[in-house]
Amino acid sequence: MAICAADLILLRDDLHVVADAIKLARGTFRTIRRNLAWAFGYNLAALPLAALGFLNPIVASAAMTLSSVFVVWNSLRLGRFRVRAAPSRRPAAAAASGRAA
Repeated sequence: MAICAADLILLRDDLHVVADAIKLARGTFRTIRRNLAWAFGYNLAALPLAALGFLNPIVASAAMTLSSVFVVWNSLRLGRFRVRAAPSRRPAAAAASGRAA
């Protein structure tokens, strides 16, 4: 039941992944806002021009296709997010003396 109610579930014993999850969430929201702004801007500019006959329907459909491709490409950039490597787990005594565990 706790898993269903949790906003974040840690599957590792490393708390550094919480910072990575926050960075990924912020990047996701930033991407969503950019995609919505791009799509809204396109529709605000191109659709009235096409409806009034100032824009060729073939050009308008090509622009709509490119707009969709841009939104998908922008979203796929989130796949490049990489989790940083976990710090080494040397015991404190070995770390203080400079010896490896």
